[in-house]
Amino acid sequence: MKIPKTAKRVFKGIIFDVYQWPQKQFDGTYKTFEMLKRPNTIEVIATKNNRIIMAIQEQPTKSSCYTLFGGRQENKETPLETAKRELLEESGLISKNWNLFKVYESEHKIEHQMYVFIAKNCQKVAEQKLDSGEKIKLITVEFEKFLDIVYSDKLWCGPLAYDLFKIKGDTKKINAFKQKLF
Repeated sequence: MKIPKTAKRVFKGIIFDVYQWPQKQFDGTYKTFEMLKRPNTIEVIATKNNRIIMAIQEQPTKSSCYTLFGGRQENKETPLETAKRELLEESGLISKNWNLFKVYESEHKIEHQMYVFIAKNCQKVAEQKLDSGEKIKLITVEFEKFLDIVYSDKLWCGPLAYDLFKIKGDTKKINAFKQKLF
C-alpha cells in the first residue's frame, strides 16, 4: 500500500518517517491512520563459476549470520545503481550481467520495497569499503550449500528465504531458480 498523497509527515527519522491522515470509516466517522515509510533495500545474489558468493556479516546489534550483499537505496539512485554500489562496497566485486529476480513489498503498514538482483560472472576489482558498523567476510558456496544455509534459517534475507522454503522439495522449481543464477 502506498501512503496517500493527503497524508502528512508527522515524524522524520534517520531511516523511518511516520505519516498520518484522516480515513473515513464505513459508518461515516473518521479515524487517524498511520504508516511508516523507509528507503527501499536492495539485495544481490552474486555468482561466479556456478557458485554463489555471499557474506558472513556482523553488525553492532546483530550477531554473525549469512547475508547477501546489499543495503539502503540512496536518494536519486535507481535500484540497480544501489545494487552495483553495494556489491562493490561490500565485496569489491562488479558484474556486467544483472537481472532483477524479484521485488518484495513490505507489510501493509510500511511503504518499502526490497529488490533482489542477480549479478552473474562477478569479478574482483577492488577491496571492500565497509561502513563502520559492518564486518563482512566473503565466502563462496555451491548451490546446494546455499540452499542448506537458507533451509537452516541462517540467511538474513527473510522474503527470499521464505520463497525458497515454499519450493523446497520441488525439483522443477529449484532447478528453474538455479537456472536464473547461472
